[in-house]
Amino acid sequence: MLSIRDLAVSFQTRRGAVNAVRGVSFDVATGEVLGIVGESGSGKSVTSYALMRILDAGGAITAGDVSYSGLDLRRASEADMRDIRGREISMIFQNPRAALNPIRKVGHQIEDVLRRHAKATRQDARQKAIAALEAVRITDAEARYDAYPFELSGGMCQRVVIAIALACDPRLLIADEPTTGLDITTQKAVMELVSALIRARGMGAIVITHDLGLAAQYCDRIVVMKDGQIVETGDPEALFARPRHAYTRKLVDATPRAGESIRSLLPAEIRTPDLPHKVHERPILAVRDLTKTYRGKSGPVHAVRGISFEVKEGQSVGLVGESGCGKSTTSEMLVRLLDPTSGEILFDGQDIAGIPAGRFARNPRRGDIQMVFQDATDSLNPRHSARQTIADPLRRLGGMGGAKLAARVDELADLTGLPRTLLDRFPHQLSGGQKARVGIARAIALNPRFLILDEPTAALDVSIQAVVLNLLADLRAALGMSYLFVSHDLHVVRLLCDHVIVMKGGEIVEQGPAEQVMASPAHPYTQELLSAAPKPPARRLVPAP
Repeated sequence: MLSIRDLAVSFQTRRGAVNAVRGVSFDVATGEVLGIVGESGSGKSVTSYALMRILDAGGAITAGDVSYSGLDLRRASEADMRDIRGREISMIFQNPRAALNPIRKVGHQIEDVLRRHAKATRQDARQKAIAALEAVRITDAEARYDAYPFELSGGMCQRVVIAIALACDPRLLIADEPTTGLDITTQKAVMELVSALIRARGMGAIVITHDLGLAAQYCDRIVVMKDGQIVETGDPEALFARPRHAYTRKLVDATPRAGESIRSLLPAEIRTPDLPHKVHERPILAVRDLTKTYRGKSGPVHAVRGISFEVKEGQSVGLVGESGCGKSTTSEMLVRLLDPTSGEILFDGQDIAGIPAGRFARNPRRGDIQMVFQDATDSLNPRHSARQTIADPLRRLGGMGGAKLAARVDELADLTGLPRTLLDRFPHQLSGGQKARVGIARAIALNPRFLILDEPTAALDVSIQAVVLNLLADLRAALGMSYLFVSHDLHVVRLLCDHVIVMKGGEIVEQGPAEQVMASPAHPYTQELLSAAPKPPARRLVPAP
């Protein structure tokens, strides 16, 4: 169906040409799901954009052949490509909210594609758009037809994007990180839906991902990319069990799995002994009957329903659950960005729930409770350098300045493994892992006693995630901090946390020691979460050469 030979793609920049893809060759057969794995910057997405001919300005295919069903896509006219895109070859983009028009109803966006490719008329477009929504198992599709993207959850938006991609019955589907940012049950539902539709319609597919567990579970064949080149290709089971290339071995080793330590994620050459950490019996945080209720159009909306739990000094507690379960609302109340409706938040014995969120910024406790946000890019000021970002809380809350401030910023950079040479760079000049380190350095600048981590590694590549998780474990041991680690990745929670709290529908349905909850979950919902988690590929069966 698709044949790519010796593909090369370069981008013209102010500093000259950048060769993003070099000598890439692979085939996709009818009915086959090909996985392309690799970390950010490996050339995965650029390869797919090149074959779709949707490269950014300055990007061009400089060598190679791209053949789809005998048609030379590299030399096809733009008019032909407009006809091919959507009708023959379709794409699910990484960020569903960015891919959808925010001011246009989702039903109309599906109609746009159908009518562009003459798959519907004005008379039957609505009916076919609703059928497309039903095909991706959206409940009450007729009502959802009139919804705007902001009215839908992340998982629902992803289903709409899939509906648009499949509306014209394409023969080849490209899914670029189709589950990034989705909770694990939604991720499983989306991937099983895509997989079933591919099989039922006899399509070919390319799934681009950095999640090795997902690739191993849903792909027939795997291509591993690094620095714009393919370094290894093979059957998932054989490739992950006996990787030949050092880079594939690195990806497999950095993938969290049950029964292993957080240090095992790191390459052997940089692996150090675990630092001992002590958990005290005294709780630093005690939450009692905490509730948050919003006024909705049709009555009250109970985001958090009377939850109670404790975090002991030096303890790392995982807070898990699906989107909408109340994890983020709980975190925002604890860090005092949001006022609770009722209940107590006892921090170090003092109830801080009654202090209005707007006034807590000036409270002496402000420096003791800090937060690392989910999206390192969005949580950093694009006009501030890394140095300015880390210095900001020291200036505002610590009253620090001059040489003392500069020395503390350097110390924090060293503590979080951020090279001092990067301190004067702006967010767009830093990698995802470097931005995560800036966010962590800012959060620990005032020596907080309690740190809330909201999905801090969700968007990171596995090898960068491994380094950041080990950094967090070391910081906790060195500084004696307590963590509330909010995540939907149960494999990561198992590695970093002593205790786990499971939330559903604003309530706590289960909590207990991490190993106990993960090994023998008592509640059906916890069992469902664990069964939905992609199974990481097995540790390689033979030692590295």
